[in-house]
Amino acid sequence: MGPHGKFYWNELMTDDVEKAQAFYAATLGWTFSEMPMDGGHAYYVAILGGEPVAGMMDKTEILPPQVPPHWFSYINVDDVGARVELLKAAGGQVIREPFDIPGVGRIAIVCDATGAPFGMMTAADQG
Repeated sequence: MGPHGKFYWNELMTDDVEKAQAFYAATLGWTFSEMPMDGGHAYYVAILGGEPVAGMMDKTEILPPQVPPHWFSYINVDDVGARVELLKAAGGQVIREPFDIPGVGRIAIVCDATGAPFGMMTAADQG
């Protein structure tokens, strides 16, 4: 996973997955592997040199239409629940309370004290 406090994972939230995949395949050489998610949605893992490098998903059923396509970053933390409480105490806001993704880990979607959104993540094999 990586050390606590370090950026770990980035994912593209887009409304045109096929176009984005074609773009990143042509420009960066990424290939994609589909990972089914709850609710029938698909998550795509970008692969380069046999290693996962990023994620991609369709945002149309997750975010309001006025939110443009964008990259979203996750920071590795040692304990999502404890770090969310510290975030709240420091003036941050929770968009989505901690939740588990089997085989991936525990995640919370939050905003810092300035309103900038990011994810906190503790990998399944980390704790």
